[in-house]
Amino acid sequence: MAVVLRLARAGAKKMPYYHVVATDSRSPRDGKFLEQVGSYDPNHSPPKVQFNEDRLNHWLKSGALPSETVADLIKTAKKQAPATTV
Repeated sequence: MAVVLRLARAGAKKMPYYHVVATDSRSPRDGKFLEQVGSYDPNHSPPKVQFNEDRLNHWLKSGALPSETVADLIKTAKKQAPATTV
């Protein structure tokens, strides 16, 4: 079973909201998934991106491949994350 990280659409007509999910590559876009690892809301300015970092890293270390869009969202989320200094 090949696991991928991709977007599952939710929300109302003309007001999309997406869940970032870990799912089998053969399942449909909005079908059954293994786990939800984040969310993406393009209706805000700037778009709101949230991830459960622990679960995201777990799936990436387990060999899950992110889709192109999810890979871009991960990069965006890392840029937006506040830098902590010690």
